[in-house]
Amino acid sequence: MISHGTLAPVQDKMSKLINLTVPTTKKQVRSFMGMLNYYRAFIPDFASIAAPLTNLLRKGSPEKVSWNQSCQQSFDTIKDLLSSDPILIIPDINEQFVVRSDASDTGLGAVLLQERNQHLMPCQYASRRLSPRECNYSAIERECLAIIFAVRQFSKFLAFRTFVLQTDHKPFFSQGWCS
Repeated sequence: MISHGTLAPVQDKMSKLINLTVPTTKKQVRSFMGMLNYYRAFIPDFASIAAPLTNLLRKGSPEKVSWNQSCQQSFDTIKDLLSSDPILIIPDINEQFVVRSDASDTGLGAVLLQERNQHLMPCQYASRRLSPRECNYSAIERECLAIIFAVRQFSKFLAFRTFVLQTDHKPFFSQGWCS
């Protein structure tokens, strides 16, 4: 729903997601993940949070899912984040953008931000899991990969303009690559 320069999920559809029971089959997990596809833009670090659920969908895994504590935690965290009234602002192409990127052992995350009322507000979140090969990258390589991922994800907003890139990876600063 668009209102006063913000974008928020439609509450009727959100309540259906929040009230879902724990899936017991691969088909139900796939359906839940499919419903979340639109809402992942509202959830920071979605790919890492949802990793236990996406693991249930791997080729060759049994049709009846083996639900464990990490699956339950993922399921509950996603539902909690959706029930906390996530709001994104509508990007203003006349204002400067800030891109934050981060990498973990399992995934990449990024957020596109703009200042509104002297606060940085999210315009969009993006995340993805690392491939098995990328999991072997060093920390600095994963952080560089996160930056590339972020800039590519938000390229329609960032192309041909200056923007601020924020990272928490200290070696970038100690190497003199950033200030």
